[in-house]
Amino acid sequence: MLYLHIPFCHRICPYCSFYKHTPGQTSIGRFIDALVTESAARIASSGQVPRTIYLGGGTPSMLSPAHLTKLFQGLKESIDFTQLDDVTMEANPATFDEKKAALFTELGVTRTSLGIQSFAPHVLKTLGREHTPEEASASVDMLRRTGMRSINIDLMFSIPGQSLEDWKQTLQTAVSLEPQHISAYNLTYEEDTAFFESLRKGEMSQNEDHDADHFHLADELLTQAGFDHYETSNYAQPDHHSTHNQGYWSGEDYLGLGPSAVSTVGMVRHKNIPDTAHYVSQIESIGNAIHESETIDEEAWRLERIALGLRTKEGIPLTLLDSEGKRRALTLAEEGLAEMTETSLILVQRGRALVDPIAAELV
Repeated sequence: MLYLHIPFCHRICPYCSFYKHTPGQTSIGRFIDALVTESAARIASSGQVPRTIYLGGGTPSMLSPAHLTKLFQGLKESIDFTQLDDVTMEANPATFDEKKAALFTELGVTRTSLGIQSFAPHVLKTLGREHTPEEASASVDMLRRTGMRSINIDLMFSIPGQSLEDWKQTLQTAVSLEPQHISAYNLTYEEDTAFFESLRKGEMSQNEDHDADHFHLADELLTQAGFDHYETSNYAQPDHHSTHNQGYWSGEDYLGLGPSAVSTVGMVRHKNIPDTAHYVSQIESIGNAIHESETIDEEAWRLERIALGLRTKEGIPLTLLDSEGKRRALTLAEEGLAEMTETSLILVQRGRALVDPIAAELV
């Protein structure tokens, strides 16, 4: 699996903790050259052939047609796109028109993930989004007309000022647009964001019961609409699961390219320098931008597999649990929060909304 981090955004959303910035004085052309160079070098040194590509950010769709074309042409020099399971690109509805949407498909993008978040105008304003509900709906139609194989709509709940009715209407609007995939994320307050600072000052608050009501409403409405709730925050129509994200959850190796991107190959994890200018200069001078490296021991790997596997509808193998963890798993089953088979533990019903605290208990 290959992840490419595109750090550029027109504006900075107050809830986002990913490494990102406005273009400023950064040469996007030099950045694209560096990303292509890093891709060829890291794929060659890893000895692995990617089966998926994911362009995240930041806002990959804000790249100009010329820069997108340059990037994909460069990637195709070292990657056979005909052998890929999917090529996903994150997109902001305000950053493309019909012509640019068609270019996505022409370049080889097979799956577009739209950062819509909400269809309520006041909620979009709170989130600092630059698109309107109408533009969001139009972006789905544009992509569909280009023949895009799979369209995902990213949504967010438990946003300050968002009522349960707001959330219901957003879900209903998303379903009416007939995407193949919907992601429904609980807002989290991450350090180094404006929202976290507001939470710290008491200007915003969190409520677990409020979160659970929104979670269960999404589960109810989306599964009734025919979506498979295959991971805590992800729902898909048949044959439209995100194979790239499933690779993360199952513990596959992956290469992360671009500033701040993380890679895990074997039991070694690397992180690139979280600075675009320094990233470009390092690629140009020494061919890589690795900033930190660590070897993952067996216990750390086990804990990650529990935390990520519990999020999926397949659950986790019981072999990941120690004796105390298995006793707790039995209690979870008795409480109706999980199901136990001879080989697996799978969270169900209320347990799916409590995945993080349950994972903490089991480890």
